[in-house]
Amino acid sequence: MEEELKCPVCGSLFREPIILPCSHNVCLPCARTIAVQTPETEQHLPPLLHPRGPAPTAAAAATAAAPGPGAAAGSAACLDSECAAGGGGGGGGDHADKLSLHSETDSGYGSYTPSLKSPNGVRVLPLVPAPPGAAAAPRGAGPASSSLTCPQCHRSASLDQRGLRGFQRNRLLEAIVQRYQQGRAAAAAAAKCQLCDRNPPEPAAVLCEQCEVLYCAACQLRCHPARGPFAKHRLAPPPGQPGAPGGGGGDGGGGSSGSGGKGAGGGRKLPTCAEHDLENYSMYCVSCRSPVCYQCLEEGKHGKHDVKALGAMWKQHKAQLSQALNGVSDKAKEAKEFLVQLKNLLQQIQENGLDYEACLVAQCDALVDALTRQKAKLLTKVTKEREHKLKVVWDQINHCTLKLRQSTGLMEYCLEVIKENDPSGFLQISDALIKRVQVSQEQWVKGALEPKVSAEFDLTLDSEPLLQSIHQLDFIQMKCRVPPVPLLQLEKCCTRNNSVTLAWRMPPLSHNPVEGYILELDDGDGGQFREVYVGKETLCTIDGLHFNSTYNARVKAFNSSGVGPYSKTVILQTSDVAWFTFDPSSAHRDIVLSNDNQTATCNSYDDRVVLGTAAFSKGVHYWELHVDRYDNHPDPAFGIARINVVKDMMLGKDDKAWAMYVDNNRSWFMHCNSHTNRTEGGVSKGATVGVLLDLNKHNLTFYINGQQQGPPAFENVEGVFMPALSLNRNVQVTLHTGLEVPQCVKQPKLPNN
Repeated sequence: MEEELKCPVCGSLFREPIILPCSHNVCLPCARTIAVQTPETEQHLPPLLHPRGPAPTAAAAATAAAPGPGAAAGSAACLDSECAAGGGGGGGGDHADKLSLHSETDSGYGSYTPSLKSPNGVRVLPLVPAPPGAAAAPRGAGPASSSLTCPQCHRSASLDQRGLRGFQRNRLLEAIVQRYQQGRAAAAAAAKCQLCDRNPPEPAAVLCEQCEVLYCAACQLRCHPARGPFAKHRLAPPPGQPGAPGGGGGDGGGGSSGSGGKGAGGGRKLPTCAEHDLENYSMYCVSCRSPVCYQCLEEGKHGKHDVKALGAMWKQHKAQLSQALNGVSDKAKEAKEFLVQLKNLLQQIQENGLDYEACLVAQCDALVDALTRQKAKLLTKVTKEREHKLKVVWDQINHCTLKLRQSTGLMEYCLEVIKENDPSGFLQISDALIKRVQVSQEQWVKGALEPKVSAEFDLTLDSEPLLQSIHQLDFIQMKCRVPPVPLLQLEKCCTRNNSVTLAWRMPPLSHNPVEGYILELDDGDGGQFREVYVGKETLCTIDGLHFNSTYNARVKAFNSSGVGPYSKTVILQTSDVAWFTFDPSSAHRDIVLSNDNQTATCNSYDDRVVLGTAAFSKGVHYWELHVDRYDNHPDPAFGIARINVVKDMMLGKDDKAWAMYVDNNRSWFMHCNSHTNRTEGGVSKGATVGVLLDLNKHNLTFYINGQQQGPPAFENVEGVFMPALSLNRNVQVTLHTGLEVPQCVKQPKLPNN
């Protein structure tokens, strides 16, 4: 609270505070120092800054303009004077305007950008040069105009004949300052040195305003000498002692005149009207926002203004202030919590900084260790290469030395032989010597006198990429986080036949980058999840699933920082029965399809194969083929096949198909060109052939016109199968799918795991 009780000019506690038109406060002595007084003939203010109302009286002008050494004293006397003209009520409605500069709103103060500063740092009104042609009045001849600039908001207000006494005294602030000083004085009586080793501590002699520590004389000399960094510290008496900031003693620092001079325990004199000294405040003018007395209302100055009882307005404004304080209190509480958060953040930053430093040192040490190990490996290679070269050279030296010794001995021996004069003895050994010399010469073949190795090492260390990487080694400024949980778009997720389609999106306002998605699906029996898609798309269709199965699907996103969490699991049910048609993309080129690929015939007299669009590996499936046309007793074949079945011969002749071929009288089962189970009963126009594939029991059964044709045709069939048909140009059939298994052959559904 102490900052609220200090004057913005002198920095000490308020002494006789006055209220400026801008609602700020200054000490009355400080107001005298910052008030500016200029002869009106030399001021030449802009039109909007000229004071309004009648000119000052001649007495006031003469007093303000008095030259000589006593001018300063005369100015102070003028600023504090209470002239008779100002004390009466003859000013009328213009009296209030004498307190302010002219402005568009007539708010009581003006705003401008001053260009001068007083010695105490407070801005003052600048002087405006006289307009061209204006005659300069003699010094001190014209009336004087005084103004005061607020040291906080820098707004200026002119003074009327009463000077500074025209501003209201802030007696409430004065009383608060007095109570505060008394509390400080009581605390100062118990002020002790905070660094004394003695018990009890010595009384404090000084207070360091920067350190905020109380010292006795001995501790101050020992712990706070007036040199080094302490030389700039300001030492003051302890609070409450004479000469201390805001203390009880000093010039005007203790008591105060008027109604504020009594202690907090005694009753204060009721404040009187600034214009009528004998009248107490009794009403409050809402228009002027100031308390007024009964005489102010009687004289008509506030007669037409909205006035209310002083006590009622006092309670109302107290309630408003209390309500406003509640909001400030809440904000103060939030600020305290925020400060605690910031202090925790400081500690966390400190701890994280140490952790990161340790991590950085460990990473750099690891790099240095790796480089040291690699250095040792490279040095080993260099050592091995050097030892290899040295060994080769030493071997060559030893070999060459041996040959040279032998050749030299042979040469010396031959020279001695040549010196002999015995022809017969010479001829006995000459042939052998000649051969030995020739063999010795042949030993020195081309390259024998050349070194086998070079002195240069054919080892070049390419360190440029590593140096470049070291130079580029730096921190990643933005710490990227893993992506959030993707949101499944259930309205777009669906199933069709044995295919499922899933769609997802990232949550809104997600700033973490996403590089792709991973879609996982179980096996349809509640087994383990497996990845079925990895990519950037947010819509995916999975084909080739089991019919009449329940699948669980989930998705997650990933980026360079890692993989994010899984989305919620969505449950998808494939179709109970299979809906499919003939597949034109895999059919033989002689096959002719129509009726939305549900009807098939052929252009060739040879049998050709066409497959269905569905594939089965699990469950019980039943479909029928209706014979639309049957001419010249052909042998169409019905059954199942692998995707790579041969398509230019009858179905069942290779090992990729299992079929029943039938004429107008009988039928046979065929696989790998093996004909079995001849059964009476054929087909004709209008007949219906049914195919029942039971992959739960792993067998295949055929029906003609609703009757089972022979025993189960094939058993132990496992794998992935597609509906298949072979026919020639004499037959046309139509496929019917999505059929329930006939009741006579329907198998119970196996429960899912």
